[in-house]
Amino acid sequence: LQGDEEEKWAEKAVDSLVKKLKKRKGAIEELERALSCPGTPSKCVTIPRSLDGRLQVSHRKGLPHVIYCRVWRWPDLQSHHELKPLEICQYPFSAKQKEVCINPYHYKRVESPVLPPVLVPRHSEFAPGHSLLPFQRTTEPSMPHNVSYSGSGFPPSASSELPDTPPPAYSPPSDDTEPPGEVAPVSYQEPLYWASVAYYELNCRVGEVFHCNTHSVVVDGFTNPSNNSDRFCLGQLSNVNRNSTIENTRRHIGRGVHLYYVGGEVYAECLSDAAIFVQSRNCNHHHGFHPSTVCKIPPGCSLKIFNNREFAQLLSQSVNHGFEAVYELTKMCTIRMSFVKGWGAEYHRQDVTSTPCWIEVHLHGPLQWLDKVLTQMGSPHNAISSVS
Repeated sequence: LQGDEEEKWAEKAVDSLVKKLKKRKGAIEELERALSCPGTPSKCVTIPRSLDGRLQVSHRKGLPHVIYCRVWRWPDLQSHHELKPLEICQYPFSAKQKEVCINPYHYKRVESPVLPPVLVPRHSEFAPGHSLLPFQRTTEPSMPHNVSYSGSGFPPSASSELPDTPPPAYSPPSDDTEPPGEVAPVSYQEPLYWASVAYYELNCRVGEVFHCNTHSVVVDGFTNPSNNSDRFCLGQLSNVNRNSTIENTRRHIGRGVHLYYVGGEVYAECLSDAAIFVQSRNCNHHHGFHPSTVCKIPPGCSLKIFNNREFAQLLSQSVNHGFEAVYELTKMCTIRMSFVKGWGAEYHRQDVTSTPCWIEVHLHGPLQWLDKVLTQMGSPHNAISSVS
């Protein structure tokens, strides 16, 4: 929303809250005390929780604690994933009680985790890229497995194709075996754009690549007359090779998908009336699925599709397995999602390039980190070709 509209909306949100709090003795005074003396402890200021937990303020629905934290503390707040209640709060939104606390000073903002640098060994006695440990490339099934996600999680059977006990994680040699100065630390840095999104119809890219410069981006099926930098609107893109299946699918994208990056994690929320289908190797690794599994996200659900901290752990383990093992992680930094139509073993489309409308998301921070680690490691022992 533009500045003036946002201000008017904030005023309406405050008016609506005042009406509710007037019915409760001392509530308005408690809120005023919290807002005027942020450093001093204050009590919970609550309103009744609605059926779906959300609050409507002039045509816009939102979560009450997010709305009032945005009005009084953080105007750039995007989602409830960015907030955590303080211990003193007795009625935090997350507790799902009949009352919900909207005191903005009872919540704190989630900080992005500081990722430890990856220590790249400087092994002069080995040929560049020589692996210290055998590297096992995962075999791809002829077509991806499929799982369905709901608000309550994945079905218990979803990860049954994997052994119950995961192999032990690799632990690097103890400090005394590495003389000091034999490793080079490579740190993670936040890039200017956290991600870029490319839109495809079947195997053909359509339109320009969209660069995400805000931490919350919506990819939808509409046109964007106001040219917002936080919306990638697919409705305005033309393609001479478009067939009727693609046309029909595009009509059903609707409000599309909301991608947001908060606290070192990336989430995808399905805003469309039709499901979206996501292939994220980082998410699959977290849930114990095969790397190429495609997850169905129904309307109204959101799924964590990338976690920087887990990626950092995998990266520091892979360094000890050599160049190819680290290079393999580039696949984890690209996430593919299709609108309306799925693909995989349970669908007649077996590959994402057979789906009418899909996007590819490149995560710049992890990709640039990988690039720096690979550069530090030197060229591979057996060069990677486009065939391998």
